[in-house]
Amino acid sequence: MLKSFRMISLIEGLSLVALVCIAMPAKYMFNNPSLVPYVGMTHGVLWLIYLVMSLSASHNAKWSVGYWLFTLVLSVVPFGFIVLELQLKKSITAQEGSESPELT
Repeated sequence: MLKSFRMISLIEGLSLVALVCIAMPAKYMFNNPSLVPYVGMTHGVLWLIYLVMSLSASHNAKWSVGYWLFTLVLSVVPFGFIVLELQLKKSITAQEGSESPELT
């Protein structure tokens, strides 16, 4: 579950960066608002998927409410997904390291 959440976190974070660093400057600096509806809608849908998957990952990994709220804050901060990516990668590595194969 954490691997899936990690993937959607990366995609959602990149969509926020595209919205803030590409679509919005195109609208306000170059008077070209045509990208904003497409990038904005895509980001909105991805954020809703992120929200649902964060709840599921939170339940499965037994995160505290504070840590789950921290993941939500990181989802609305540009480049916040990088911080979450590093933490999720550590969690996944630790989780895989604790699973030792049974000898028969």
